[in-house]
Amino acid sequence: MRARTAEILRVDHAGEYGAVQIYRAQAAVFRAGGRTELATDMERMQGQEAVHLARFETLLNDERVRPTALLPAWRLAAQALGVGTALMGEKAAHACTEAVESVIAEHYADQIAEVEGRDPALAAELTAFRDEEVEHHDHAVEQGAREAPGYRLLSAVIRTGCRAAIRISERV
Repeated sequence: MRARTAEILRVDHAGEYGAVQIYRAQAAVFRAGGRTELATDMERMQGQEAVHLARFETLLNDERVRPTALLPAWRLAAQALGVGTALMGEKAAHACTEAVESVIAEHYADQIAEVEGRDPALAAELTAFRDEEVEHHDHAVEQGAREAPGYRLLSAVIRTGCRAAIRISERV
């Protein structure tokens, strides 16, 4: 059980770290382009992800679990994804959010089902975080995520990358 808890904390920390980097990069591109309202929206979501990240940093320290060794690579990948989708435009940035958050919400749901019987406190925290990820997903859809040019391909690539990062971060 301890090993599995370590995997859960490591991967969730990595995911929240990546989310902060994506939103930060998108906000920077939009702010530089004079799209302050859109930048503020991305910064709002970044702030929520930063709260999740801080909690996982605390849990990693409390449980003496090392973060993934791939944080530097995930930082670069997340920043590239954030900048790239923002440069593609508002709809592509929202498509990125929709794709990432759908994978993360599913991932959290699986973890919640797994841990709720043995660690109700962790399950409750994961549930709260999942609910915010679903809010981000739904907001992105409302803002036209599925109207992005090349949405199907963009979404499929991002989802596949997220799933791969999850599998890798649990172990490395």
